[in-house]
Amino acid sequence: MAEVARKHPRTIVCLLSALRVHGLTTQSPFELWLAIPNKSRAPRIDYPPLRVVRFSGVGLTDGIEEHRIDGTAVRVTSVARTVADCFKFRNKIGLDVALEALRESWAARRVTMDELWRYAVQCRVANVMRPYMESLS
Repeated sequence: MAEVARKHPRTIVCLLSALRVHGLTTQSPFELWLAIPNKSRAPRIDYPPLRVVRFSGVGLTDGIEEHRIDGTAVRVTSVARTVADCFKFRNKIGLDVALEALRESWAARRVTMDELWRYAVQCRVANVMRPYMESLS
C-alpha cells in the first residue's frame, strides 16, 4: 500500500483493502482495491495486483482518512464510509462481505448509526442498508 501511495498519491484505498486496514474483515484480498477520480487513468504497477473503482465529487473528499504505513501517508476511506461503499459495490464484492463489515464495525463500536446513515445517503444505498441497520439496533 505504501509503495502504491508513493507512486500514485491521488489514489484512495477502499472497499476490501480498507476493511483490512481497519481490521474489520476475515477476508484477505489478493488485490489492492483503489478508488481513483472518474476521468483519471488507472495506475499501472506490476505488484501488487490492483482493482480500481471510480469515484467522483464528494466521493473523493468526504470520509477519507490518512494513515501512516511504512512512513508514507496513505489515504484510506473511514470505517463508516467503507461500510457504505461495500453496500454500494455489493455486486462486485458480495453482500455477505458488506453484511460482515456492518456487523463487525457495529459490534466493535467503531461507527454510529448517524455516521452510517450519512454515508448510506451519500452513496445512494440508504434503502438497501436500512433493514440491516434496523436489525442491529
